Amino acid sequence: MLRHFGIIAASALLLLGCDSGDRAMVAADTTLKLYVFDCGKIRLSSIASFSIDDSEIDIRDLAVPCYVIEHPKGRLLWDGGLSSTYADTQGWQGEGSLLRLDRTLSDQFDDIGFNMGSFDYIAFSHSHFDHIGVANELQGGRLLIQQAEYDAAFADEVTLPATNPSLYVNLKNAPRTMLEGDHDVFGDGRVMILSAPGHTPGHQVLYVNLANHGPVVLSGDLYHFRFSRENRRIPTFNVDTDTSAMSIDKIEAFLAESQAELWIQHDLERFERQRKSPAFYD
Repeated sequence: MLRHFGIIAASALLLLGCDSGDRAMVAADTTLKLYVFDCGKIRLSSIASFSIDDSEIDIRDLAVPCYVIEHPKGRLLWDGGLSSTYADTQGWQGEGSLLRLDRTLSDQFDDIGFNMGSFDYIAFSHSHFDHIGVANELQGGRLLIQQAEYDAAFADEVTLPATNPSLYVNLKNAPRTMLEGDHDVFGDGRVMILSAPGHTPGHQVLYVNLANHGPVVLSGDLYHFRFSRENRRIPTFNVDTDTSAMSIDKIEAFLAESQAELWIQHDLERFERQRKSPAFYD
């Protein structure tokens, strides 16, 4: 796994090897855009399954974001939030842990002229229900998925926790690129999928090198809380604790080397401060 880090760190930092003219040309290119969408919220009844005692922090509400990355060579959807059916009912729904979706992703796309067929590439950090909810609504686009995640998500008997195969059944035969590690989406080092298994067999995170805002890494579920990162807590429902720890080490090393900002996707406090579509980061 660590050999992938060396390859990707070199690619992500390719500007360091360019001459000054090349750096100026790339730095001036601000056409890379990152849009943030509100794709739901989760209210937890307990955080014990995240290896955090309920008395340690009082955070119970999680953000469920989706992202679109617009690159000169194409458009990528990263994560699909909750199923659009949750928007049919107002407010919180369920028992125990609660879910809500105030506006579908499709409706939000209308604001900026996108639709569910607007994507050249589609990638999900992993197959849990709160990251893949709109999968069956998508039309076209090439799925970028780790081979291990595909095998687990489409097994004859799916045993992944927090997974509902009916939400993504249409992806089984979709156009796809099977990944076996890190992947440079557009070939220029600015948008890169980083393999980070352990939460699920093929969990992955996304690096986006924005010219003005600076580089960011979208965490998937590498962490759910800042407390988890600060205290190295790994959820009990991760499929492999040891592999999770290795992925944490890999991504933390990448963050230090690239000086990228980590966006913990479920961090509601950060999410509420972020500008949402139709605004964007560039």
